[in-house]
Amino acid sequence: MTPGTLSAQITDYANRADPYPLYAELRRTPVLREDDGTYLVSNYYDVRRLANDPRLSNDTRNRSSGRTQTAEASDTGLPPSFIFTDPPVHDRLRSTINRPFGPPHSPGFLDSLRGELSQVVTELLDGLEGKDQIDIVEDFAYPLPVTAICKVLGVPREDETRFHVWADALAASLDPQTGDEGREKGQQARRDLGAYLSDLIETKRRHPGPGILSALAPEMTPEDLESTAVLLLVAGHETTVNAITNTTLTLLRNPDVLDRFREDPALGVPLIEEVLRYEPPVQFVPWTTALVDIEVAGTTIPKGSPIWLMLAAANRDPVRFDDPDRFDPARADNEHLGFYTGIHYCFGAPLARIELHLAVPELFRRVSFSRLLEDPPPYRANAVLRGPRHLPVAIDGVTA
Repeated sequence: MTPGTLSAQITDYANRADPYPLYAELRRTPVLREDDGTYLVSNYYDVRRLANDPRLSNDTRNRSSGRTQTAEASDTGLPPSFIFTDPPVHDRLRSTINRPFGPPHSPGFLDSLRGELSQVVTELLDGLEGKDQIDIVEDFAYPLPVTAICKVLGVPREDETRFHVWADALAASLDPQTGDEGREKGQQARRDLGAYLSDLIETKRRHPGPGILSALAPEMTPEDLESTAVLLLVAGHETTVNAITNTTLTLLRNPDVLDRFREDPALGVPLIEEVLRYEPPVQFVPWTTALVDIEVAGTTIPKGSPIWLMLAAANRDPVRFDDPDRFDPARADNEHLGFYTGIHYCFGAPLARIELHLAVPELFRRVSFSRLLEDPPPYRANAVLRGPRHLPVAIDGVTA
């Protein structure tokens, strides 16, 4: 990859705060071939079609070239998570995992968590009382999702703090710009987390308790269950942290919308969906591969070629969305790709939406915001799971 390529600019930290002009430039060439043979696809309808195309593989072992190597693709003693597999393996694993997680087998599981998660939101906001400035990430957006995913898995509350370093290292390893040191940290985190989960799963097997690990222990091999739990931790935590933080930042940058939201809490549903389009927590999917020669927009992508599906660029495609760079919660027909699409549609999307709809209205009901202390705020290094690393804001108080 040469420094002048668009993917190099997109993954360059200097452009993390606002990659959208680069995405607009990218859409001018709907299928862009990079110097190393990677293809970037950025238009909405092409991205959506490819994400639903069985000729695309999520298993990076099918690549004949390319630069994306993650902790998943290396020897960590665990099989790939189901997101990095193809049918029929993917379908078998995902359907098994879904039984205790959601409908039709367990339709009430996620709803049963609402009360506990609502209490966590209340406790976090209570903890802001007496402060005149806060960090939305550290004080609010991070603790809620990690508590939620630990409740889903059945991880003891006292072990939640151990997951922060592991989750950060694993998320960083998904970035295509991660070097050897970052990949090794991701691999080590996957090994360490796998060892922790192995002990926990064995305990759940002997003494079943709350959470899906107990329900899945008799249904899956220990290795598959460990791998799945690692994925759910990262996917169910990192993306929701970004979604809560991006929503907060977007509302503080759009005070007219914030005023409308405070007056009409029912605006919350379309507002959050618009944030998922406007500032998606997953910017692009860099691990798909062509299983055969595929023609896209007049370009033939050869078999074995890496393909990046540019979700954030597709979400602002003017062919699909009117005035796409405008944040508009009243937008009609908002079929965004914020949670992806197809068989790899975000497994944790229902849980993420519950968390967002519990957290965001209460945050803005109880906290009187004064101003952003940094705009743009400092962002995470990761270009794939893009979101602020910190979001410092001044506040005037917290109500009951």
